[in-house]
Amino acid sequence: MSSPNKERLFIAGHNGMVGSALLRLANQQESRNTITRSRDELDLCDKDQVFKFFETERPSQVILAAAKVGGIVANNEYRTEFITQNLSIQNNVIMAAHEFDVQDLVFLGSTCIYPKNCPQPIKESYLHTGKLELTNRPYAIAKLAGVELISSIRHQYGKNFFSVMPTNLYGPGDNFDLKTSHVLPALIRKFLEAKANGAKSVSLWGSGTPKREFLHVDDCAAAVLHLLDNVTLNTDFGTDAARQLDCHINLGSGQEYSIMNLGKLIAKSTEFNGTLEFDRSKPDGTPRKLVDATLLKDLGWQPEIDFESGLANTIKWYLANH
Repeated sequence: MSSPNKERLFIAGHNGMVGSALLRLANQQESRNTITRSRDELDLCDKDQVFKFFETERPSQVILAAAKVGGIVANNEYRTEFITQNLSIQNNVIMAAHEFDVQDLVFLGSTCIYPKNCPQPIKESYLHTGKLELTNRPYAIAKLAGVELISSIRHQYGKNFFSVMPTNLYGPGDNFDLKTSHVLPALIRKFLEAKANGAKSVSLWGSGTPKREFLHVDDCAAAVLHLLDNVTLNTDFGTDAARQLDCHINLGSGQEYSIMNLGKLIAKSTEFNGTLEFDRSKPDGTPRKLVDATLLKDLGWQPEIDFESGLANTIKWYLANH
């Protein structure tokens, strides 16, 4: 029987890469009892199901890690699904949490909510200061709506709801499908298959010049649970009134690589000895996405997993599970 003194934490999306990392870590903490439901057990796009679940289970804390996600191809091809499904999931879970008196909720957004040509590194205050990247705009707008809803509830009703904006995540449990995955898992699979097939080269999208920051999913989980314990209604999210209303925190590592250098590093890690080619007919996406994680550090947390060891761990996981 669960202890009545423990927080009842519902992790929405516990089977995904981030959700599974959160579940692994939360289950090691004596202060929490975790609540999970598979997609077959609870359709987060169905408002009636979600509200009934919250009414029955009464979680005291919620981490909303469930979302329809994908890389540049999926975001661009399935634009309607990316905005409608994410809006449904967010609205249902957040409003049910509000209705049934959840006091602590963390909403996982994405750094794609920031303008395409943001000054670097990206501060939380740069939100709404420019145009979004076209290829993933529907997904970004859905996430922006979630951030705004979180902020509205926090300030109107005094609930400790806030958002986090992780940079590019990677690690065990990632999606390695070449059509729907993000850049790092797609490249890992490309290089491993090229090596297995004896290919002489690997083709990368675009010019190779865009830069991406990476954070291991286990570090992301640790950051989210740390913030869940340390962010309160009195937490200072900034000095000006507009910034205070945002209520979101960047999660970043400071480890940034160009796509070209990323390709070289993965080639080395997978022992692929061929050449790298760049298909300039394909889009580059956002030129650079390095977040300013000063607020996260001020709240007492910074990452522990360096990129090269995290990459080796991810490759090892892929080989064992695919």
